[in-house]
Amino acid sequence: MAQGFDAAAATATYLATLTPEQHAKATAYTQGGHWLLLWGTLVSIAVSWIVIRSGVLVRTRGGIEAKQPRPWLAVLVVVVVDTVLEGLLSIPWDAYAGWWREKSYGLTSRAFGGWLGEHFLQMAVGVVATLITFSLLYWLIRRFPRTWWLWSGLGMAAISIIFFILGIFLIEPLFNSYKVAPPGPMRDEVVAMANQVGVPSDKILIYDGSKQSNRYTANAGGLFGFGRVAMSDVMFKKDADLAEVRGVVGHEMGHYVRKHILLGALETGLMTLIGLFLVDRLFPRAAGLLGAKGVTGVADPAGLPVISVVLAILGLLATPLSNTFSRWAESDADHFSVVHFDEPDGLAKALVKTIEYRADSPSAVEEFIFYDHPSVRARVQAMMAWKAAHPKAEQTPLTPVKAGAQAEAPH
Repeated sequence: MAQGFDAAAATATYLATLTPEQHAKATAYTQGGHWLLLWGTLVSIAVSWIVIRSGVLVRTRGGIEAKQPRPWLAVLVVVVVDTVLEGLLSIPWDAYAGWWREKSYGLTSRAFGGWLGEHFLQMAVGVVATLITFSLLYWLIRRFPRTWWLWSGLGMAAISIIFFILGIFLIEPLFNSYKVAPPGPMRDEVVAMANQVGVPSDKILIYDGSKQSNRYTANAGGLFGFGRVAMSDVMFKKDADLAEVRGVVGHEMGHYVRKHILLGALETGLMTLIGLFLVDRLFPRAAGLLGAKGVTGVADPAGLPVISVVLAILGLLATPLSNTFSRWAESDADHFSVVHFDEPDGLAKALVKTIEYRADSPSAVEEFIFYDHPSVRARVQAMMAWKAAHPKAEQTPLTPVKAGAQAEAPH
């Protein structure tokens, strides 16, 4: 234990770098987000109910079957119609939750037109992903009418991995510009870190994350040797020094090395299996309550909004469980970072910068239900406890890495 070092006092000092007004604003934003989760679920249910009551999906499916019974074609058309309709009906809510509220709290500087254009692009990507997923789902329902939910849960684990890899290499470049980090101390440091822990070091990238959000973030994505380290330009606009870069990037590398994506896929598969088992049992009652006239059963693609409603409710109820897994993964990545790169102060400084969108000291109940990351206070406390247990010689203060140094990044 370091002589004279008080981890609790050091934690309090870090948290005190924000004013009481900044903490109050962060708390208001965070707790408002809890209500957003509930209202978002209710909006999703209402939108699905509108589509159900309109009867448009039943008529669409009936029109296709009247010509020639082709279940696969009925699924394709109905899924596209439903996804587009629900996406359009949800735009007012999405605009409030995803743009207006973020802008009102200073977490984005994007104009509404830019947000809306990107939202339509997200909808297009979502249509394709939903079409693939539910085409497979309805095929399994037809092929295995009694055990489809079991095979669907197993399949979702594999699909989530495939979508993750496709997201890195095909989807994310649709929304952001990724550039190779320019030569210099920061890039050299990240390459050395990657080589040290076995993360691919040939793709060290900077992306224009500030286009969407002012949040301070980075990520190390990939699987099976394919991957990249990507840092948002927000990190450098907020004058991140090399200690912070090491702490944050080390955390993201922890996700890669510790295979959290694979574990997350297993968790997704298990949750999907349980959820679809309940869908199978609850579908007839849910369809009746929602007034889904003309829907013949769970195998009928016109009943897709019924499945959506049941899954929305189950997803809300399962929030504490999914958040518990996520908090474990984040804590594990923090531990990986500090063990391998020994930058407790760097990570602590970076964590404090996230308080503007994540209140630092929730109650135990609030954290268990709503937080997908451990509280900032708990994470900084863990870093200071590590520092107390692993003292090292004082180092020369590190020079912040300025945003201007990234502006010259080549394609």
